[in-house]
Amino acid sequence: MAPAVQTGLDALRTEGFQRLRGRRLGVLCHAASVDGGLVHLLDLFGAAGLDVRRVFTPEHGLTSAAQDMWPVSATARTGRAELVSLYGASPASLRPPAGSLVDLELLVADLQDVGCRYYTFAASVRYCLEECARAGVPLLLLDRPNPLGGLRLEGPLLTDACRSFVGAHAVPVRHGLTLGELARQALREGVAAELEVVPARGWRRADGFERTGLPWVMPSPNMPSLETATVYPGACLLEATNLSEGRGTTRPFELVGAPWLDGARLARELEAAGLPGVRFRATTFQPTFHKHAGQACGGVQLHVTDRQAFRPVWTGARLLQLARRLAPDRFAWRAEPYEFEAARPALDLLSGSPALRLAVEQDADLAPLAERWEADCAAFAEARRSLLLYPEEAP
Repeated sequence: MAPAVQTGLDALRTEGFQRLRGRRLGVLCHAASVDGGLVHLLDLFGAAGLDVRRVFTPEHGLTSAAQDMWPVSATARTGRAELVSLYGASPASLRPPAGSLVDLELLVADLQDVGCRYYTFAASVRYCLEECARAGVPLLLLDRPNPLGGLRLEGPLLTDACRSFVGAHAVPVRHGLTLGELARQALREGVAAELEVVPARGWRRADGFERTGLPWVMPSPNMPSLETATVYPGACLLEATNLSEGRGTTRPFELVGAPWLDGARLARELEAAGLPGVRFRATTFQPTFHKHAGQACGGVQLHVTDRQAFRPVWTGARLLQLARRLAPDRFAWRAEPYEFEAARPALDLLSGSPALRLAVEQDADLAPLAERWEADCAAFAEARRSLLLYPEEAP
């Protein structure tokens, strides 16, 4: 049975790739750049005889196998095309290098996003748009559904002072946009690129990924499932601390803990907080790599019971606060550089401002912050309407 939704790639395939024929192409893609039948874009383009000169790859590489913040080899070849990494060892590596666009007539971008501002593929698309504008090369974006749906917004807005590779667009953490719509926002914010978006056919904003009928292909090694993507907007905040966010386990971002954390007590505190749509189970886990590799970590597993009610960002904020409250002498903010940033705290980059970090440090009531987030999200919901490619229908 065919999926209920066609991605932009599927739509382009049904057209016979006519708009790409006879043009010198660059492609931005990764392992999840597949059609509804799990055939990869590069295989489809190759079978169609298209002239792909250069393949650009985002963080995690073409195979989506490289771990977070692992530099990927700068250049190689895949078939007849040159392979260029957009995630190397320096900030300059995040953009198409000088001269890599000038011989192209079109850059085609097809990446599976997860609906969260921190996930770096949106920044890669924006940086490509900026470089395409400089080179005079149009960008054709093949859109895909937002796995978290397109109606619910949550979390703080990004401030200009905290723009970075994990915050390239002034949107809430859970923004409810597709990559095509985020690219349109980049144009609204002044990026003077020529952009065309091929929308996903049949997707409604009320639909989460489970209703699309599309296969889930891991866009990164620690995003194995829709369950992971569901908790990611909140649990990713733990990257800014010395707590394990579950990397190195079979449940990344669903497991949170540290060797010095009392998981049973943390579970009781979180349960008592009455966070909607989620339960917490005390557990012990042992990461095989990443933070606390080889050490038994006390902590909790997040069990989402109601995806519609669940507020991942609010849950992540409360997790931060309660973990620090239980072990204030052991809890610490990340001290190492984060996504090429050494001067600004990682939590500020993720949350979009210093507000959450300062509130956690002061063990302040987070409710006023949450109220501000809701007001900002309501204002953004109005402002984003001109960007939308898919109607806002009630669930």
